[in-house]
Amino acid sequence: MTRLFASDLHLDPARPEVTEQFLGLLQELEGRSGSLFLLGDLFEAWLGDDLPGALGETVAVALRKLANTGTALYLMQGNRDVMLGESFCEAAGALLLEDPCLLEIHGAQVLLTHGDALCTDDGAYQRLRALLRDPDVRSGLLALPERQRRALAGEARAGSRAHQSRLSYEVMDVNAEAVVRLLRESGADVLLHGHTHRPGIHQLTVDGRERTRIVLGDWHAGSSVLHWTDDGYRLLSQPR
Repeated sequence: MTRLFASDLHLDPARPEVTEQFLGLLQELEGRSGSLFLLGDLFEAWLGDDLPGALGETVAVALRKLANTGTALYLMQGNRDVMLGESFCEAAGALLLEDPCLLEIHGAQVLLTHGDALCTDDGAYQRLRALLRDPDVRSGLLALPERQRRALAGEARAGSRAHQSRLSYEVMDVNAEAVVRLLRESGADVLLHGHTHRPGIHQLTVDGRERTRIVLGDWHAGSSVLHWTDDGYRLLSQPR
């Protein structure tokens, strides 16, 4: 079985070329079975499942079409689409995963996470992350009319850009101790995440055991997909 993993597509009506490449991938996968895991930030912004917009509807239809050909689909919330929920996943024929999520692949324990929880050096962001995952806060936001939700999303993106412009490369990356702690607590052999937009495969030793951290890239300049087959895994990029 082939398992594909991707994250940080940041689909946005303003960048139709990214959507086109993603839809092309879904068409290529039709009838091949296997599974596809999308580990957060599928969308640049998500106002709620009740307001998918034309882009959200198009993506849901394409995902459902792929699911109907036998591919198992799994979605995880990211920081940009934290309001994505069960209704969209049902429409897309996908299962919404908890973050983090542990699964076994060819005997290896693999921990999936979006990755933003590992960026613990950015205290301001971690406080915001906790706030947006509070059920009462989420319910309050989803109760707002579209106009207010859209305005808040715009303010959040502008605030995020301004915040990141003041941070160093190291602060925006994962914290090494947070990585070790998560691997130790989960017992995972492999940690697989996105968020940082810094694709790569890193080897480390935790409690005398060799572990692997795989980082998925973003789709700003082209696709970044991890292919995991019976023969092992490969992190592949495809420029546009």
